[in-house]
Amino acid sequence: MGASSLAALTLGAPATAQSQPAGGPQDEIVVTGIRGSLQRNLDAKREASGVVDVISAEDIGKFPDSNVAASLQRLPGVSIQRNGARGEPTGITVRGFGGDFNTTLVDGRRISTATGNRSVDFSTVGSDFVGGLSVYKTPDVSLSSSSIGATLNIQYAKPFDRPGLRIAASGSGSIQDGAGHVVPAGGLLISDTFADDTFGILVDAMYTRHDTQSNRVYVAGWIAQNFAPCQISKSADPNCAAPGALAAANRNIVGWFPQQYGAYQNNVRDTRYDGRLALQWQPADSLLITLDDNFTRQRINNDNYGFGVWFNQANLRNVQLDENGAMLDFTQPGVSQTDLDATNGGDITQMNQVGLNVKWEATDNLTVEADGSWAKSLTNPGNKKGGTASGDVGYGFKLMDPNFGLRVGGDSSDSIPELHNYGIGGDPTRWAPTDFMGSHVAGRARNKNTDDVKQVRLSAEWKQDDVTIKFGGDYLKDRYTMTPWGFGTSNFSQAYAGYGPFGQLYQTTGQLAGVAMSPSLFTGTVNLGKNFIPGYSGSLPPDVLVYSGYAYLAALEALGNPQATNIPGFSYGGVPTYRGQFSLSVNPAALRDIREKTWSLFLRAKFDTEIAGRPFHFNAGVRNEHTNLSSSGFSLLPVSMRVNPGDPTLMTVTLSAASPITTKNDYGYLLPAVDMKLELTDRLHLRFDASRTLTRPALNVLNPVLSVPTGPRTGALSASGGNPLLKPYLADNFDLAAEWYYRANSYLSVNFFVKNVSNFVVGGTSRQTINTPSGTPVIDPTTGQPAVFTVTQQVNGPDATVRGVEIALQHVFGNSGFGLTANATLVNTNKPYDKFDRTTTGFAVTGLANSANFVGFFDKYGFEARVALNYRGEYLLQFGQPQASGTLFGSEPIFVNPSMQIDFSTSYDVTKQLTVFFEALNLNNETYSTHGRFDNQLLEVFRYGRRFTAGARFHF
Repeated sequence: MGASSLAALTLGAPATAQSQPAGGPQDEIVVTGIRGSLQRNLDAKREASGVVDVISAEDIGKFPDSNVAASLQRLPGVSIQRNGARGEPTGITVRGFGGDFNTTLVDGRRISTATGNRSVDFSTVGSDFVGGLSVYKTPDVSLSSSSIGATLNIQYAKPFDRPGLRIAASGSGSIQDGAGHVVPAGGLLISDTFADDTFGILVDAMYTRHDTQSNRVYVAGWIAQNFAPCQISKSADPNCAAPGALAAANRNIVGWFPQQYGAYQNNVRDTRYDGRLALQWQPADSLLITLDDNFTRQRINNDNYGFGVWFNQANLRNVQLDENGAMLDFTQPGVSQTDLDATNGGDITQMNQVGLNVKWEATDNLTVEADGSWAKSLTNPGNKKGGTASGDVGYGFKLMDPNFGLRVGGDSSDSIPELHNYGIGGDPTRWAPTDFMGSHVAGRARNKNTDDVKQVRLSAEWKQDDVTIKFGGDYLKDRYTMTPWGFGTSNFSQAYAGYGPFGQLYQTTGQLAGVAMSPSLFTGTVNLGKNFIPGYSGSLPPDVLVYSGYAYLAALEALGNPQATNIPGFSYGGVPTYRGQFSLSVNPAALRDIREKTWSLFLRAKFDTEIAGRPFHFNAGVRNEHTNLSSSGFSLLPVSMRVNPGDPTLMTVTLSAASPITTKNDYGYLLPAVDMKLELTDRLHLRFDASRTLTRPALNVLNPVLSVPTGPRTGALSASGGNPLLKPYLADNFDLAAEWYYRANSYLSVNFFVKNVSNFVVGGTSRQTINTPSGTPVIDPTTGQPAVFTVTQQVNGPDATVRGVEIALQHVFGNSGFGLTANATLVNTNKPYDKFDRTTTGFAVTGLANSANFVGFFDKYGFEARVALNYRGEYLLQFGQPQASGTLFGSEPIFVNPSMQIDFSTSYDVTKQLTVFFEALNLNNETYSTHGRFDNQLLEVFRYGRRFTAGARFHF
């Protein structure tokens, strides 16, 4: 059985081991459950031509984990990426290459995703009736060569996998310790065959709900800037009052300061519906026709309540820097503010994939296969579905204590920064008084994206004796559109900015900015006490206010039309198009229409022979891929800039009329692959693999325009753009492995790998002016000089080499029922990140981390128990921190701190058909945290808690 043909495994057929005692009859031992699943995985790995790892269901409707990505992390070289707010595994990293570097297929077909990325959010993939997962770490050219990390193929069950009537049902309830209430999940699968097993139908449906309450503390970007000596504590001029003290020529001390600091509690309701229909018809022994339809719809609702405080570098005083230049303490007198935020609502993601497959055994040697599929993903389908509303209220400026500031007291892995002298007049008991809140920023958003993927594949396979030849071609058409609905270019968000009478600016400007908010808007508080982030030192303010973003917008709309009647506090002159309604519109500069067509031809030959009397397997192939790309958008240039009169930290940018632009690109590559395996003994196998693979840039970075925000912060001007002319990443890959299958259901393997990767896509950063339509630079009103923007645009960067070793062990202790799987992956690169490199062209390979996984289990007498420990070391996630614009040294990095999570699951077979189960995730209450260039630059830490699930499965 080859790894590329796992259909027989998808419904969890029992593994069979045979023994022949001397002089006795042959005994057959049927192994099911965990041990049966592991034996099937081992068999598939052993027989595969290339480096392949497999996970199969223990039985119909009994996949090892409730999340596909959570199961994948048990494999060597595979780590997961979590969504911090939900704690869910949403992506995988293979050998250090994550997200877009890995291709995910369903039954050999590309999945569509409306995110604009190449990667798939695994929280949208229901695992209840997944039959098997195959991870191809070396390419199968007949399947795909478009992944540098790995190709993941998800196999779903089909009626002919196990003929006859099959029924599987599951029901469960789960509780997350933060959410504090039980939510249901359930699924039903029915499969049957008719007419002497020549026609079959399979139907399944699942409902899954997860409620999660997570806590987050964050710094939205560490900005590198030059400080003046008077800003540093113990300087000769601590108040910077001397003429020219803050002039650019006098700023010669490099330091990093936090752009924004805050915390919030996030309440998530994740509801997903999955449905599947598969029909199979075999009108003749040589002909099989399969039609299937996979549907999923996920709605994620968020209710966020928190606070945020904004800092401006030029206003910082009493600054303390450590030896690296990272900020340890500072104050911001006179121009500080406190914002209490709320965001409510969420997004809907919907995907449907229809496929038709025809397989014809033309002769005893020749098999012909045709496959076609169409998949479409949408975010927020329909006219009024999905989207969020957000509010931002608070007070500031003259009401703040002059010693208000922030102190950083420790490492990002166990300490959070602390505000000091907070509250009105520095009184912490007046931190969030409900009768002292004025309006500030408002927001509404609803993204409407689509991804439409059409694919056709034709292939033929010739088998004769020990030779197999397969050839064919693919055509894939992918169209991605992005339509972000919000306030567009209207700048409605600043209609009532300024905190009203609690901003205290009106005393000097003569104009009230913003309005007072009624205490009735606020319906409660969220406590930010001692256990907000377990295991972390450092304190937070006492609480934050609970209110609805929708109610906040409604309260401002109830004030009426400011163009028809005078409304004190409205931003006259700044938002001239506001008519009393926070209506949604589209910013033309954010529109995207990207079309990609790829033609592929492949040829693969496999030979089985002998070397020195030992079996030798040789597999060689080549794939030629050619891609045409068309990227369309609208260009809008800045016309003018002004400071918001109610909040000196806010800017308003007026943009020009939209001008359409389209850019085209095409490229083609030849992608060879060779796999060799020598069975040195019956138990010891040696492998060598060499290949070239590619990964195309994410669709959302292929936009052709430069985007300038309409409401930036003063001192933090930025612009960003994509690049349709990007080349794909290319990698030359080499694997050398030894596998020792030393006893039944047990093996030890060591795999060395090298990847030489070129054309890395990096965010090239420059500091530059941007011209108006007339050709002159737009002026920054705070300086009277041409505005200088930090412009980030994607470019193909340098080459890099990634090296590593995977060690994997699977051992079953005879017939005791006990066993274990363990693996470790050690990786490094010739382009690591140098935190002391201050050039704007700094580059490093992202995603590389040492990892280790251990699973111990017991499986006997109908009882199963499994404990899993999953560790991942620190790694560089990406370049570019939230709101970290205007930095001196290009895009600042984001590092993910080391983590280890412990999970437990158990089940008991009450009868042959009925099983009860229990699952506990994150028993050790692990957190997810990130930091910037230096370890003490916390970016965010999430406490996503533990989740407990109990339920029952029935199968017939």
